[in-house]
Amino acid sequence: MHLHFLGICGTFMGSLAILAREMGHSVSGSDQQVYPPMSDQLLAAGIHLHEGFDYNPEDFNPDLVIVGNVMSRGQPCVEALLESKLPYTSGPQWLHDYLLRGQEQTNTLTQSLEPSASQIEPWRWVLAVAGTHGKTTTASMLAWLLEDAGMNPGFLIGGVPANFGIPARLGGTNFFVIEADEYDTAFFDKRSKFVHYQPRTLVLNNLEFDHADIFPDLAAIQTQFHHLMRLLPANGRVIYPQADTALQAVITQGCWSEQETLGGNKADWQAVKKDAAGSAFEVYLKGEYLGEVNWSLTGEHNISNALAALAAARHVGVEPAKALESLGSFLSVKRRMELLGEVAGVQVYDDFAHHPTAIATTLEGARPGCKGRLIAVIEPRSNTMQLGTLRAALPASVELADAVYWYQSPKMSWSPQELNVGHSFTDLAALKTALLTDLKPDDWVVLMSNGSFGGLHQEIMQALTTRAAEE
Repeated sequence: MHLHFLGICGTFMGSLAILAREMGHSVSGSDQQVYPPMSDQLLAAGIHLHEGFDYNPEDFNPDLVIVGNVMSRGQPCVEALLESKLPYTSGPQWLHDYLLRGQEQTNTLTQSLEPSASQIEPWRWVLAVAGTHGKTTTASMLAWLLEDAGMNPGFLIGGVPANFGIPARLGGTNFFVIEADEYDTAFFDKRSKFVHYQPRTLVLNNLEFDHADIFPDLAAIQTQFHHLMRLLPANGRVIYPQADTALQAVITQGCWSEQETLGGNKADWQAVKKDAAGSAFEVYLKGEYLGEVNWSLTGEHNISNALAALAAARHVGVEPAKALESLGSFLSVKRRMELLGEVAGVQVYDDFAHHPTAIATTLEGARPGCKGRLIAVIEPRSNTMQLGTLRAALPASVELADAVYWYQSPKMSWSPQELNVGHSFTDLAALKTALLTDLKPDDWVVLMSNGSFGGLHQEIMQALTTRAAEE
């Protein structure tokens, strides 16, 4: 079958296209922003790319067109598609129809797991990780716990787990880990993407208001999360933090599945830090000591992610002792507090933080290990951040930083100068100059954006290298 993807270079769509190639389909696609690393990954998979949306999909002669949620009415290829006789569907719907169901291979691992595990064929056993924050990291942890236990899971993750080096694969068993995004599905399907995945194991990391471009308020997001809850079978399991009131409200609307709670005094799963950074912690399940984790990650948020991954892995039969050991070899995810390098004593980090809470937790995790100053360089780039919906929460989110630099892109409807915190720039070159003048040995500089930040990371590294050579 020849599949043509509209909006192929997004993280989800690109990874889905690569999975389609792995399944044996012929794949082509188009996007307005065709650039590395996704463009390189797609070309390496033998996928033909067309740059731009000013064309007719019929020119590619596809059997089916997969439409990404970046597409909208008025775009020439969308209008041509609707006027044609070509069949089309959304990415999440195709994933549901052609990959998450129809898995016919026998999973020999189920002989040693729960008796019910062998009853799910021909469906995949989907382990979905949803929530406002931590989805990518938790899904990556979960995939690694299953992999290290010999389960060879498939996965589709909105980032690149360092343990795998790829964002998606089919896997060799019917277990499939997916990062379950609440963003809308397509211009013709305004439900959240995750309602198409039909998980049996569901992690709800947390929930607060985001995606102000499509959701009017938190209640609207909670409605979508409860739609997801309704899809779990009775012998499925939902795993969520006990103290999250927004998620509690979702649960109280109705839950027909098993439940396990995380954190809190009366939660099923609890963690006790052994150091300030959180690089070592003990784990308890219903009061019983399970063991200790020693790993390279830091921060309370990563401990919470770890508890969720441990609970989900246990649901599919991974022994907690093995899972605790596996966390010690977990290598995190690209663009999640990723150390790009150290030059002249300055450590440069890349982080995806796209929300005030994400900014705050990133800085909280970094603070204990930083011997010098912790410097935050922030591009409010997500649709919600550009709209300024959450700007009142930004000053508190950067309290742990010793210095803050903001970049105001032309798309923003407000100015970070309004925050009266740190330094604000409308020109990246001017920001770079000011930052380089300020940087000193032992500083940690964390560049936070859900985009490329105009290549600022590499320019800072190069400028520091040049300055060090001159000195």
